[in-house]
Amino acid sequence: MLNMKITTLCFFVLCSASTSYSIIERDVIRHISSHQYSPDWKDLDTRPLPRWYDEAKIGIFLHWGVYSVPGFSSEWFWSNWKGGDKKIKDFMAKNYPPNFTYQDFAPMYKAEFFDPKEWATLFLKSGARYVVLTSKHHDGFTLFPSKRSFSWNAYEVGPKQDIVDQLSKAVREVGLKFGVYHSLYEWYNPIYAEDKKNNFSTRYYADTKLWPDLKQLINDYKPSVLWSDGDWEVYDTYWKSTDFLAWLYNESPVKDEIVVNDRWGIGIPCKHGDFYNCADRYNPGSLQNHKWENAFTVDKKSWGFRKTMSLNDTMSMRELLYEVVSTVSCGGNVLINVGPTQEGTIAPIFEERLLNLGNWLGVNGEAIYSTSPWLHQNDSFNSDVWYTCLKPTYNHRHPTAKPREHDAINAIFAIFLSWPINNQLEIMDITSYLHAGTYKIKLLGSNNVLNWKIKNGVTTIELPDKAKIQTGYAWALKISPK
Repeated sequence: MLNMKITTLCFFVLCSASTSYSIIERDVIRHISSHQYSPDWKDLDTRPLPRWYDEAKIGIFLHWGVYSVPGFSSEWFWSNWKGGDKKIKDFMAKNYPPNFTYQDFAPMYKAEFFDPKEWATLFLKSGARYVVLTSKHHDGFTLFPSKRSFSWNAYEVGPKQDIVDQLSKAVREVGLKFGVYHSLYEWYNPIYAEDKKNNFSTRYYADTKLWPDLKQLINDYKPSVLWSDGDWEVYDTYWKSTDFLAWLYNESPVKDEIVVNDRWGIGIPCKHGDFYNCADRYNPGSLQNHKWENAFTVDKKSWGFRKTMSLNDTMSMRELLYEVVSTVSCGGNVLINVGPTQEGTIAPIFEERLLNLGNWLGVNGEAIYSTSPWLHQNDSFNSDVWYTCLKPTYNHRHPTAKPREHDAINAIFAIFLSWPINNQLEIMDITSYLHAGTYKIKLLGSNNVLNWKIKNGVTTIELPDKAKIQTGYAWALKISPK
């Protein structure tokens, strides 16, 4: 084993795919299993992040439901319609008979071409490591046979299938983790409306609808991710969020593996949860002190499928890879949303983006999966360059932390989003480390060692001819000892 000191960092040549656990890590795992969490945020926040989530980096988000039938405006179709949106009102007047209701769309949501195995295969090829499905959006329609949502679920109306069950099995069969999105509130549930009328002094909805549905989801489908939403109208005390999470971490069948986000009531986002979303399409562009996730849409205008979507509305591969690379560099995961059609298909443009992502990760995944933030994130000289590093040990307590003085690291990766003129890449933040020893630089996907030189604090790396390179959107350099 090679042990070399680089300024204050050590490099070791180790297997990058190693998932062995150190004695410290095994102690942490035992802590997760044995510690009984109190129903208060201070104690809940001490729970170490399960390692799988930080290593996964890439997830797929699916917004699918009754709103996919009109496929117009967005997944907020019903709320915007009732709110008087003129475009939606004109759309309905032109295309549907008088007195047509949102509920009338449900029988048309047949999902006749839904093939969960085909979906799972696509997601596997995309390079994703987990999949999150909307088990219930704000309209209250569930994609599982909710025992508290009579005649307003996909098992009784429309597909006549338990969508959550079918997709969870297919996703797990190909080796991916499965998770569920679940909205806490429902726009027009009369029980929720009554609590709201009472200024949330009563908890009829939380006790008789929300809790039973959440526990059914956890017990029946055992998700690895619970992605909460719809929390913003009331404080977490109404939702009984801490009580639920204490049960989830202490007693549930997924207590050791599950991760949850931060949408559990007014004032909670970006403060509590296993990982933070903070806001839709959240990408701060800088290292965060807590594990976080950037959930974004390939269709820039909607989470649900839109029949009016144009090519210009979709994220280009360069834009998609910018989100992936910048997010992972700054300690986050990406959750890439595609909205399936009412028939149960994934639009070809979404499929193309996901397959291209998978091809890119097939070459450059070493610079993404299981990596950690490095001392620098975005190069101070070349803003097209982002850094990650690979460490042999996982920091359960602070997975987004920069390497400490005596941390060992296997390699540093410099990922660049634009191919430089004359095939010469100029970067600065790696220079002092290259000064300190003898290293090799390789372009992932190529076995050739690249030449480099330092002048005035800037490192110039001589790249091969771009025409000979496998990928065409973004590229990754691996810097390691010779």
